[in-house]
Amino acid sequence: MHSETQAISNDDTGRLRAQPGKYLAFTVAGEAYGVDILRVREIRGWSRATRVPGAPDHVLGVLNLRGSIVPVIDMRARFGMELAEPTATTVIIVLCVHGGSGERDVGVVVDAVSDVFDVAAEALRPAPEFRQDIDVRAINGIFARENDMIMLLDIDLLVDSEAITGIDD
Repeated sequence: MHSETQAISNDDTGRLRAQPGKYLAFTVAGEAYGVDILRVREIRGWSRATRVPGAPDHVLGVLNLRGSIVPVIDMRARFGMELAEPTATTVIIVLCVHGGSGERDVGVVVDAVSDVFDVAAEALRPAPEFRQDIDVRAINGIFARENDMIMLLDIDLLVDSEAITGIDD
């Protein structure tokens, strides 16, 4: 969360944690997602990561990013979706993730990046409630625009930096 703005919560559980501001929109398996633009370090074209033995299934490996070793996560695998071969629009979004061990850069592989958009406080909606076995904790809120719904992600929770600690050491 940004210190200059207050988190918004419309329900008793605090499920709507998204904040007004600018977001980067991207797609994974035809679904639209957004992350806080202030977390985006860069957007890179697709390049194969170096595999790391023993890494979780959704971790493709690591990339050397100007001397820093950056873990790369396949968002299709992370979301439990059908895997796909990279295409001309496949990119790696390098994000700044906050975790128990501090701040780190992590790459996430997505099918395509679409645009940067503004979200006003009144346009934010909480994620719907599902059965207990469906984990929607990583969805901070939903933004409806024109003909699509964009799920705003808690990248810190989704990436789970503790699961990748040691991969780049």
